[in-house]
Amino acid sequence: MGNEIEFAWKGKDYISLSELFDELNAKKVIIAVDEAQLLRGPNSIEMKNAIAHSYDYDRNLTFILTGSEAGLLYDFLGTEDEKSPLFGRSFHEVRLERFDEKTSRMFLEEGFDEAGIAVEENVIEEAVSVFDGVTGWLTYFGNQWAGGVRDIQYLRKKSISIAKSEILNICEGRSKRFLTALRCIARGADSWSRLRNCVEGAEGGIVSSSVLDNVIRSLEDLSLIKDYKFLDNIYGEAAKEL
Repeated sequence: MGNEIEFAWKGKDYISLSELFDELNAKKVIIAVDEAQLLRGPNSIEMKNAIAHSYDYDRNLTFILTGSEAGLLYDFLGTEDEKSPLFGRSFHEVRLERFDEKTSRMFLEEGFDEAGIAVEENVIEEAVSVFDGVTGWLTYFGNQWAGGVRDIQYLRKKSISIAKSEILNICEGRSKRFLTALRCIARGADSWSRLRNCVEGAEGGIVSSSVLDNVIRSLEDLSLIKDYKFLDNIYGEAAKEL
């Protein structure tokens, strides 16, 4: 929209987030934070304190926090953690689940109608099959197609490449065992014992139960897997290439 706010974390020009939010409260403002789970870290407590302060005093502010890694987002908010500033605060949750085939088709058709683009039915059907109801990938496909990229298999390969980069970014700084576990699950390790055997075979050593449990729990918190299956088939294909 052509507007931005910069503020200093220290020095004479320092302003706290709470003070900033109080100033914004002069008018009705929506503060949206995309991928809010990434706020976990040194500055997370200030953000949570500021949101809690605004909850009590800034009636004109509305906060929308989104995240693709649901477990980490809940962990950041800490609404059920007595030590968190946001403990016990009420909020409205919207979960965007995978679309079924009918909804995926309608999503694409209505999007193309709004863009004034005529798309053949077989293209819609193939896109629905390839991107498997995941809203982000359906949106990516629709935007790319509307922009003139008219090759679904190219867009599928591009999506896998993007997913691969995102997985590597997510796992950066973590043990290589996370990537090994993802490769194993992508290649069919669909139970605890099969995953353990696969990881041990890849690493050439014994993996303790507690360590493997921690890896599985972390991958679920990252919203990558559930019940030894990928929540997103594109990510599953990307993991095979790791």
